[in-house]
Amino acid sequence: MAVGVFDSGLGGLTVLDAVQKRLPDVAFVYYGDNAHTPYGVRDAEDIFQLTCRGVERLWAEGCDLVIVACNTASAVALKRMQETWLPPDKRALGVFVPLIEALTERQWGDNSPPREVAVKHVALFATPATVSSRAFQRELAFRAIGVDVEAQPCGGVVDAIEQGDEILAEALVRSHVDALKRRMPHPEAAILGCTHYPLMEHTFQEALGPQVRVYSQANLVAESLADYLTRRPEMLGSGSRSVNLTTGDPAQVSARATQFLRRGVAFEAA
Repeated sequence: MAVGVFDSGLGGLTVLDAVQKRLPDVAFVYYGDNAHTPYGVRDAEDIFQLTCRGVERLWAEGCDLVIVACNTASAVALKRMQETWLPPDKRALGVFVPLIEALTERQWGDNSPPREVAVKHVALFATPATVSSRAFQRELAFRAIGVDVEAQPCGGVVDAIEQGDEILAEALVRSHVDALKRRMPHPEAAILGCTHYPLMEHTFQEALGPQVRVYSQANLVAESLADYLTRRPEMLGSGSRSVNLTTGDPAQVSARATQFLRRGVAFEAA
């Protein structure tokens, strides 16, 4: 009954927290590749290889379905994995589509042609690799027309969060919002396109202003997963234990994760 959650580091814990609350009877195995974080400054081949390695480790824990909770990996590696690498009995799902479905007010799994939507000006905050992949714009184009997306690569934010430096992270967020608003002065909505960023949601909202609706991913992904498992219950894997795995130092990662979620979180070596 296990489902895997993969991330480059601590950011996916925001997704893990939400899916555990939404699906309390499911065992979740979390894999954080803290030894190689951040992914957002790596090249596409490196991201692909690291993501495949992490997903294989989750298979070994009995997880046939893996949520790729890292936006960079979802943007850069997921499509290639699904088309060329995943065996028929395994699935990997990303975190972009639930966000876009919410933004465009479409029901889960609505595959009708793209149409006009209410929101016309969207700010996207993401890692440099996610921005350069244009994966968000590509997925959005399948569902909506006439939406202007201005993307801001948020260098340094993930590093600051992983290192527990909230003051630096806040300063960087404000700087990146200012940079985006010089190009798009009046966004109607903002997408936090990295699972680390919900921890800074208040700062993003404050810098953007109350008139901008800020979308972050965790709860949307949790609802999407619940819907998917209702339709595909056979994708619940054979694993039975909930565990958090890291490629980094377990004691150090546990301490940072506890600070991150503001509750006790223990990691084991992957």
